[in-house]
Amino acid sequence: MIKKNRDSKFVIYQVLYIFVITVLALKGADLNLREVVSRDQAVDKSVRDSLITVIDSLYAKGLDFEIKVDPNIAVENVKLKEKLASLNSKVSELSKKVKEIPPEKKPEKEKEQTIAQSPISIKQTFIQHTWNVAKNSGNIVSSIYDPKNLDKPIVTIPPGEQRKFDLTDQTEVIVKYGSQSDRISVVTNKPPKIKIERTTTKMNSNEIFVKDLQKITSFIVTISDERPEQLKVAYSGPISVVGPTKDEKGNLVYNVSLRIASTEAQFDQWLDRFDDLREPDGKYKVNFFFTVVDTITKDRIQVGDSFYFTDYSK
Repeated sequence: MIKKNRDSKFVIYQVLYIFVITVLALKGADLNLREVVSRDQAVDKSVRDSLITVIDSLYAKGLDFEIKVDPNIAVENVKLKEKLASLNSKVSELSKKVKEIPPEKKPEKEKEQTIAQSPISIKQTFIQHTWNVAKNSGNIVSSIYDPKNLDKPIVTIPPGEQRKFDLTDQTEVIVKYGSQSDRISVVTNKPPKIKIERTTTKMNSNEIFVKDLQKITSFIVTISDERPEQLKVAYSGPISVVGPTKDEKGNLVYNVSLRIASTEAQFDQWLDRFDDLREPDGKYKVNFFFTVVDTITKDRIQVGDSFYFTDYSK
């Protein structure tokens, strides 16, 4: 369509150029306001204006139209007038065709949608079956939704503030802010871990005394979990426990010592009740256990270890 439009205009300009040259030839250098052709055959004003622009540009490029006309060629002038009328008619037809060509429609620029950055970091992960914290670092209100219930937000966070909220079994949540939304992953709440480490070498000897073991920490128990505050910790066995304290990672730490008897007489009484705990090598073995239960997920973990000794004291 564009090429057709340009071709039509080119033809018009060519015809008009011939038209002007012919008029100059007919009229000579002395132009006046008398009509050259009748008004019904005159060239349209808009076409003349375009022609003037073309002629001016040609003059600007140094082209000089020097026309010399012999005044005694009246017969030729008649013929030229006839040709001019014919050309003017063709120009009129071409002008009509050009007007019939619909203007080129420029493609509308798609409205650029401004994508705002989520005011709640989508790089973080939330945890199932526990509390979580989200901070709104933007300047618009943000809400967190369960994908299964988009009618009511789990929590709404004003700009520049943070909120604590609970999740259950969601695998992801939807953050909405303005007209936009993002999804944030929700990871499984892993069961707690229990690690028991022996801290003494006294039980490596052939003779191991209860009195000595009761004075020192023989084991350190470390319990790790994403949310240790929702854990219920219990222990059993002939032990004395100090703790919990928290290490630099927030884990729960317990110090464990043996607790059998405070005197030799009490130890003899203990032997009467638990003589079956004696091993074939002559050492006594007693077990202890730590049991941890997540009060929300109901995960239950139990880990134990053993004390060895031969007598109460030397």
